[in-house]
Amino acid sequence: MSRLKELTGVEFPLFAFSHCRDVVAAVSRAGGFGVFGATRCSPEELDMELRWIDEHVDGKPYGVDLLIPENHALGDDDSGEALAARVPEEHRAFIRDLLARNGINISEEELVSTGTPSIVPKRSEELMDVAFRHPIRLIANALGIAPPSMIERGKKHGVAVAALIGAKEHALRQVHAGVDILVAQGGEAGGHCGEVSTMVLIPEVVRAVKKIRDVPVLAAGGIMTGEQMAASMAMGAQGVWTGSVWLASTEAETSEAFREKMIRARSRDTVRSKARTGKPSRQLRSSWHDAWEGDTSPGSLPMPLMGMLSRPAFDAIEKAAANGNQAAYELVSYWVGQGVGLIDQVRSATAIVQEFKVEFADAVENLMGSLEEA
Repeated sequence: MSRLKELTGVEFPLFAFSHCRDVVAAVSRAGGFGVFGATRCSPEELDMELRWIDEHVDGKPYGVDLLIPENHALGDDDSGEALAARVPEEHRAFIRDLLARNGINISEEELVSTGTPSIVPKRSEELMDVAFRHPIRLIANALGIAPPSMIERGKKHGVAVAALIGAKEHALRQVHAGVDILVAQGGEAGGHCGEVSTMVLIPEVVRAVKKIRDVPVLAAGGIMTGEQMAASMAMGAQGVWTGSVWLASTEAETSEAFREKMIRARSRDTVRSKARTGKPSRQLRSSWHDAWEGDTSPGSLPMPLMGMLSRPAFDAIEKAAANGNQAAYELVSYWVGQGVGLIDQVRSATAIVQEFKVEFADAVENLMGSLEEA
C-alpha cells in the first residue's frame, strides 16, 4: 500500500478540488478523492455542505480545503463590517463606475461584502471545528505554512494534513512543520499560484523532500488529462491535485457564461493577477483585468479587502451576463489554469474521472511498450 493510500484511503490518486459539493461527492464515488473548497463558507454553511457530502459520498473518502494565509495582520476582532469599512472610497468609486459603464446595477449596500473572511483567525478555527466534526480524511491549507492547530488536530483525529506549495523552499518548511502531504503546484495552476512551472517543480520537490522523510507529493498545475497524470507520477509524484478541469463539469458551480468562455479559451487566455483577491492568482483574462491594469485604476487592495470588493461585483456581473448583457459577458471571469486550452466540452464529473483512468492506463501502457522496445 502506498503512503498516500494509507493516509487518505484513496483508490485512484486523482484529487479534485472544487467549491461544488456535487463535484466532490461524484469524484469520490467514482474512485477519486473530492476536496471541498470552503473559502466562501460560514461555519454554518460549511456544516450544511459537509453533511450533504456525508450523505452522498457512499462512505468514500473526501477532504476539505481552507485558505489560511501564513502572513496577514488580522485579529479576532476584525469582523466583516470592520474590514469593509477599510475599503477606500477611491476603490468603491472605481467599481461603481466600472459596473455602471457596462450597464450593471449594484446597490451601495451590496458594493462591499460584509461577511467575515475565512482568513480571520477566529473564523479559521471555527471552520476547522466544523471540518473535524465530519468524517474527512484530509484537510488542506493554501498560502503558507499549515497552522499548528491544524497539524495538531489532524494528528488527534487521524486526518492527513496537506499543504499547497509553489517552491522547493516552501516544501522544506512545510515538511519540517509536520504536514503529511505536499501539493506541489506549478505556475500553470488556476487560483493562487507561484511562478515555477509544474514540470520543474515536481522533481525538484520530490528529490528535496525524500532526504528528510516520506511525504507523498501530489502534482498540481495545468493537469487536465490522464496522460499528464502519468507524466507527473513518472516524475515522482504519488498522485495529482486538479481543479480547473472540474469547472467544465455539469455539476460545477460555474455559470453558463463562464463555461462558454472557458471552452473557447486558449491556454494563453489566462492571467496571473491580484485584481480579484489581492494576491497573485491565475484567472481567465477579461475586460475586468484590462480595467484594473488601466491608467485610471487605483490598484488592487491587499487580501482580504480586494476579495470583499470583487465578490459582490462578480455576482452582479454574472447576473447581468445571464440576462443578456454583452458588456457584462466580456467582464465574466473565474479562476482557471493554463490547461484551459485542453477543455473542449462539458462532461459529468464521473465521466471526467473515468476518462482520466483510461488515459492514465493507456499512457502507462505506451510508456512500458517504449521501454520494451528500447
